[in-house]
Amino acid sequence: MIRNTLSSKQKKFLRSMGMEIDPVVSVGKEGLTPTVVMAAREAVKKRELIKVRVLQNCAGEPTDIITMLADRADTDLVQIIGRNGLLYKKNFDKPKIELP
Repeated sequence: MIRNTLSSKQKKFLRSMGMEIDPVVSVGKEGLTPTVVMAAREAVKKRELIKVRVLQNCAGEPTDIITMLADRADTDLVQIIGRNGLLYKKNFDKPKIELP
């Protein structure tokens, strides 16, 4: 289940940060495999905010794939624009992003 714990002000803050980062996880023609989900979990654990890209050769609707990835990786879905999505999960051990 997607956690919706972010306020609109926090989402706006994270969206502005997300403009400057490159995609870390790509979903290709294989679709949403367990390997992709594990890669997203590891990346979000280290960075807290990651950008995900659904490639052209991926079957399925990019919005649905990004939403499912956020659900399976247990992250907050911040934004979806086209084939790109922003995922966030706070790291309580070593926080890197201070939300307003």
